[in-house]
Amino acid sequence: MSSPPRESEPSSSGGERSAGYRAVFAVAEFRAVFAAHAMSTLGVVVAEISLSVLVYRITGSPLMSALTFAFGLLPYALGGTLLSSVADRFPARRVLVVCDLVCAVCAAAMAVPDMPVALLLVLRCVTAAVAPIFQGTRASTLGDILGEGDLFVLGRSVVRIVGQTGQLAGFGAGGLLLTVASPRAVLVWAVATFLGSAVLLRFGTRRRPARAATGGALIGSSLAGMRLLLGDRRIRSLLLLCWVPPTFVVVPEALLTPYASALGLAPAGLGLLMCGMPIGAILSETLAGSLLGPRGRARLTRPVAVLAMLPAIGYAFEPSLGWALACQVLTGCGIAYTLGLDQWFVAAVPEELRGRAMTLMTAGLMTAQGLGMAVAGGIAEFVPVHQVIAGGGVLGTVCVAAVLRSARDRPFSARAPRRGA
Repeated sequence: MSSPPRESEPSSSGGERSAGYRAVFAVAEFRAVFAAHAMSTLGVVVAEISLSVLVYRITGSPLMSALTFAFGLLPYALGGTLLSSVADRFPARRVLVVCDLVCAVCAAAMAVPDMPVALLLVLRCVTAAVAPIFQGTRASTLGDILGEGDLFVLGRSVVRIVGQTGQLAGFGAGGLLLTVASPRAVLVWAVATFLGSAVLLRFGTRRRPARAATGGALIGSSLAGMRLLLGDRRIRSLLLLCWVPPTFVVVPEALLTPYASALGLAPAGLGLLMCGMPIGAILSETLAGSLLGPRGRARLTRPVAVLAMLPAIGYAFEPSLGWALACQVLTGCGIAYTLGLDQWFVAAVPEELRGRAMTLMTAGLMTAQGLGMAVAGGIAEFVPVHQVIAGGGVLGTVCVAAVLRSARDRPFSARAPRRGA
């Protein structure tokens, strides 16, 4: 299916010269997507914090409070595999707006007084299940808005930077709001961000037809698309390269609280450590996107994916606050490998499968991070925390090197053959 003409579309041939972030923001539709993403990211983070506090105040149980975060990761696998074809079989703008409205309705229901905790967790699962559909659809529609060259890669980079910045701003804003308002009142504020995002997407982006006329049942079509994607050795290698490094990168982040406690750090020290990875990610992605061209970013992909594992090994020496913060920042800098990976992935995936591919990528990424955190936490019950983090760095280096080795004989420049969906 050919894409309709794109408004004001600066292009990049994928050569040595980078289009630059300014060219991305020159596209009016992308500005709407950017603003909507910033609003919805704040809404998600604030809703997570508010719901966690609300559940804890109702139950007094740390476990139940922690489950509000866990339930934000577990449904990703279901939504990303069983419902991935939604991203291709319906117009993208409609999917994005409906997902925002579903999140708004769920957040509004959470704010209802005397809502049972079980229903609060169910509503949390619903919002988490639609998240990979929303993110996959948004990622695939960036190709329609920006084209498949350097602008697409930089657009994806901006989305990730907004996500990292939104985490920092959202936790700060959520904590501030909760000091002056109840969790339910803050959830109402989150509703407003989801509605604002829906309005921006509805009126700020063009209506485009569905990417592929997939027949049959929704779940069957989703599973068929997943089989096609995973059945292609090249696409499978790229998906593994997207999923494996983050599985190990999150290990230090998951164990920072007990590590900070072992060092005797105050809450401010823990907060500083928690900011390390997002700061490194924002810094490296901005510099790589601004200073390097497509070829330069592609050349860095493999070594940076491996180097991202190495700072965690430094925890074997039980670093003090300053050195631990440096390790976290350097680990976050490893996010720059995804710029080259995005170039390869969009070139490998047939257009009619792009929505499902992006949804599957997102679902696998979040599931992998959740598993990485869970396994690291379980091992840390029996092994000193600093050894678990260092061991994760060693194992991660080995696993990432193995993934890269499996893909080394398959060039990443040619487009994969088209398939029917």
